[in-house]
Amino acid sequence: MFPELFSVSGKTVLVTGGTRGIGYMIAEGYLRAGARVYITSRKEAACAEAATALSEFGEVQAIPCDVTSEDQCQALIDAIAAREPKLHVLVNNAGATWGAPLDEFPDAAWDRVLGANVKAPFTMTRVARPLLEKASTEQDPARVINIGSIDGLAVPGVPNFSYSASKAAIHHLTRHLAAELAPTILVNAIAPGPFPSKMTAALLAEAGDQLKAASPVGRIGEPADIAATAVFLSSRASNFIAGAVIPLDGGLTTTIGIKF
Repeated sequence: MFPELFSVSGKTVLVTGGTRGIGYMIAEGYLRAGARVYITSRKEAACAEAATALSEFGEVQAIPCDVTSEDQCQALIDAIAAREPKLHVLVNNAGATWGAPLDEFPDAAWDRVLGANVKAPFTMTRVARPLLEKASTEQDPARVINIGSIDGLAVPGVPNFSYSASKAAIHHLTRHLAAELAPTILVNAIAPGPFPSKMTAALLAEAGDQLKAASPVGRIGEPADIAATAVFLSSRASNFIAGAVIPLDGGLTTTIGIKF
């Protein structure tokens, strides 16, 4: 019985932004754990390439979608509903970032980043709700997992103002949706620290050693870390967790201190 608590075998999962970075790591983790996985990205070529690579680990399908478009979100869910009777897990991972000095930070950066990082997860959750409800049982509710960031928990050392604000917003939206959708759908968030990805490549190249030194565990995140957390939050082992924001950062934010 105990191993079954952590099982996601046979579940159907949608990972937005699943063609690279953290989304790809999460998708691979679900596949290795026996789930059927749908991934999406704006670019059709990226979808095809990622699906080919991920197919080594299990049953995966890729459907292009711009999650900032309500119509495309609905079309994506309709396409999945035409193939699947229900959806057990939605991972809202797709997002955008922007960095610029304060005096040069444009208004467009707010529209783009908040649209992708806050509005899109809300819209995707709303349109996916009927398919998620079909998968939900009293013993094993459906799940929504939002990918936040430690930049929404602590002030980052880079001028990514709209990004950090959007991640604080998705953390609170997670709590709000959890209150609205539980017990049928359990909504939680993961707030990753530094992980190797295209988005963090420049930061890790410049300050990777400092980040490792600052971390109580002495390293940055690895694919297994994010994959295992997502699988746990999708299994019956997490049935009593709702509205949580889990810092996945090796203690960077949870052990931070002030020195005088």
